Amino acid sequence: MSPLRERRPLALRRRTAAAGVVVFGSTLAVLAGEVARVWRRGSAPRLSETEHVLEAAATAARETGQVVRSGYRQATARETALLALLSSFTLTFSFVRTTTWLMRRRGEFGPFRSVRAGDLHIHHFVPGILLALVSGGVSILSRDESLDRWLAIPFGIGSALTLDEFALLLELDDVYWSEEGLLSVQMAFGTMGALSSWALARRLLRRGEEAVLAGDGGAAAAVTAATHTNGAGAHV
Repeated sequence: MSPLRERRPLALRRRTAAAGVVVFGSTLAVLAGEVARVWRRGSAPRLSETEHVLEAAATAARETGQVVRSGYRQATARETALLALLSSFTLTFSFVRTTTWLMRRRGEFGPFRSVRAGDLHIHHFVPGILLALVSGGVSILSRDESLDRWLAIPFGIGSALTLDEFALLLELDDVYWSEEGLLSVQMAFGTMGALSSWALARRLLRRGEEAVLAGDGGAAAAVTAATHTNGAGAHV
């Protein structure tokens, strides 16, 4: 094997690892930034104003939780659907990659085994495509927008199952664990990053801050915004 071909798998693995670090690192940075914002605007004393740093951090963390819950309750149907899509996609992708890695190292165990129909191996992109098509079709055909937050869950699961085997679909060959198969990981990390940006940077946290940290005025504004949103939805 030529030195160039020997370096390609290593370069792909490093690129995939770097993508994972960027995605998860940026998500943690967003969450840490939100805690810092709540710490600055909320009732927790500043670091320079207290000797009880752990108590102040606990207060900031608790108020951040209140901000998230308040923002979620006031979020629009589109925002909650996007959050459900992100969560289901991320959890499914992580679960599938972990179980397939364990099966590769230990062999089939428990309920985790390859699905076959005679001599045909049923890859998990097959149920993934079906889930995405069915849930997406129902969402398009339905006039009830409140269903979207629930339909986003099977859509996210189906998208993760499909994108996890993106390289297999692209190459039309079983390249799941080859160097080309790492394209699946990179595609999934890219999708997770894009969805994270939408889900975490949207108005959910800011709206929660206004309700929790701005006092009665913020709460009144949040109620007004929620009433306006519901009223607009009623006219659709």
